[in-house]
Amino acid sequence: MNIENKIQWVYQSQNHQELAQRYNQWAKDYERDLTETFGRPNREPIVDLTLKYIPKNALILDAGAGTGTMGQWLHEEGYHNLVGIDLSEGMLAEAEKKNVYTELRPMVLGEPLDFPTATFDAVTACGVFTYGHAPSRSFDELIRVTKPEGYIIFTLRPDFYESSDFKHKMADLEAQGKWKLTELGDKYKAEDKGQFALYLQTWVYRVSEA
Repeated sequence: MNIENKIQWVYQSQNHQELAQRYNQWAKDYERDLTETFGRPNREPIVDLTLKYIPKNALILDAGAGTGTMGQWLHEEGYHNLVGIDLSEGMLAEAEKKNVYTELRPMVLGEPLDFPTATFDAVTACGVFTYGHAPSRSFDELIRVTKPEGYIIFTLRPDFYESSDFKHKMADLEAQGKWKLTELGDKYKAEDKGQFALYLQTWVYRVSEA
């Protein structure tokens, strides 16, 4: 199965159990497959936006940590209080090998998270909110576990933002006074291979005071 077919196979998962199983099967080859197809991943703009808003001593939740690429980027920049969660234990096992997280735990975005309210200074989520993956209701729990005036920084595909319920959910949370948009990054090409091009944007929200 080539990389485009593997990506579609994952996107076509019917529920989070199937999604976890497919990522578990792919975990050991995931980074190699992406590197062979797209080259080594360039550090994405979400890292620079994290540097802009989040102090180095912050406790950060890497939501949907996968194999730990985001954690590795942040660790290289001096962030050493990193907690990672992912629905795939196979992906978390790969992330653990990077030795950049203080803790890695299996959890499913969109379901209650096993953290106390106002635990984290910030949340990052890179490549997590897309077709067949974490739902927009994930934001409710991410807001809950983030400290007042903390930041939630995440990427979204612009096409997915427009065609899904994310646009409405994000605006509704702002209308309710749960968070406020701080910055919207430029659209950029994250991956490009033949007919397969993936564009992303980065949103920065600040959680409202309690």
